[in-house]
Amino acid sequence: MQDLSLHILDIAENSITAGAARISVKISESRKANLLILEVSDNGRGMNEDMLKHAEDPFYTTRTTRKVGLGIPFLGQAAKDCGGEMKIETEKGRGSKITASFQYDHIDRKPLGDITATIIVLIAGNPHIDFIFQLIRDDEELLVDTAELKNDIGNVPLNSPGVIRIIKETINDWLKQTMYMIE
Repeated sequence: MQDLSLHILDIAENSITAGAARISVKISESRKANLLILEVSDNGRGMNEDMLKHAEDPFYTTRTTRKVGLGIPFLGQAAKDCGGEMKIETEKGRGSKITASFQYDHIDRKPLGDITATIIVLIAGNPHIDFIFQLIRDDEELLVDTAELKNDIGNVPLNSPGVIRIIKETINDWLKQTMYMIE
């Protein structure tokens, strides 16, 4: 995968496949600590011990549509290549949390990529799921919670063009103001 936003999309799609009704994506950037942390958590089915044991094996997958599961192993390898690590916390029937950390200024760290497009794809394609997107850059923070947004907009679908445009503009404006996209 060319950038970290695609890893986030892949892990979030795993959460959707696991039946999650609520998915949280948190991106924390601290230049002072020289750290970038990606965290995706959900309230899906979670993994049993056997699944967790094999989660980082690219030749293991629970999907029936293919024989490999590359998303989690590739994310783990990308983190390790940049002086970081990946952790998986899971409980069967309660959900999972995958956290990957990266040395921020490592020469091999992939760029964040188009995180706005990733967020929009997830929301537009899954309006029935509640998403929480938290973007943190040093002391600045943006929080987009689609459950709160649904309450504010009433019967207007989350994936309607006007709502998607507002979400997209909100994220892009915040990214520009905090210079988050500077890699």
